[in-house]
Amino acid sequence: MPVSLKKGQKVSLTKENPGLSKVVVGLGWDVNAFDTGGTFDLDTAAFLLGDSGKTTRSEDFIFYGNLKHPSGSVEHLGDNLTGEGAGDDEQIKIDLTKVPETISRIAFTVTIYEAEERRQNFGQVSNAFIRIFDEVSGQELLRYDLGEDFSIETAAVFGELYKHNGEWKFNAIGSGYQGGLAALCANYGVDVE
Repeated sequence: MPVSLKKGQKVSLTKENPGLSKVVVGLGWDVNAFDTGGTFDLDTAAFLLGDSGKTTRSEDFIFYGNLKHPSGSVEHLGDNLTGEGAGDDEQIKIDLTKVPETISRIAFTVTIYEAEERRQNFGQVSNAFIRIFDEVSGQELLRYDLGEDFSIETAAVFGELYKHNGEWKFNAIGSGYQGGLAALCANYGVDVE
């Protein structure tokens, strides 16, 4: 039975699952197409962060334009342009054994592509979730349903994996931002052209 988390809750991944090394982070959502009449394109990203809470180099930002970290530890499985269908809309594979020592946290975010131009925001997105499952067994380990507490935000941090005393833990964050991907990049120290 997977652990169902509430906002702000933290849970250990590796303590309860000794030997766990390969996980998949699945993110999903539904959109209310009637609000704008236009299609939504939500994009997931992973920011590999040092102790400062910032990326140490541009390769630490994994998204549809940079699908794989040089270490092989994080791999984005590709951009879903519509978000249609049930289950995960996008997935990011993590090999915990390959995460560089300099990385202490991996934040998982979702942004709305061209949100300003399309006049879209997370108030029009429902059933958003992040879940983590064991890549080898397929067993779901944890799930966090974000709820409906967004309105005008165009970016959200769903959650983060972090290392604490040698264990990997997960923090259910669920925080929204205005300013889309640019705001998240600025927050995490990524230079955007």
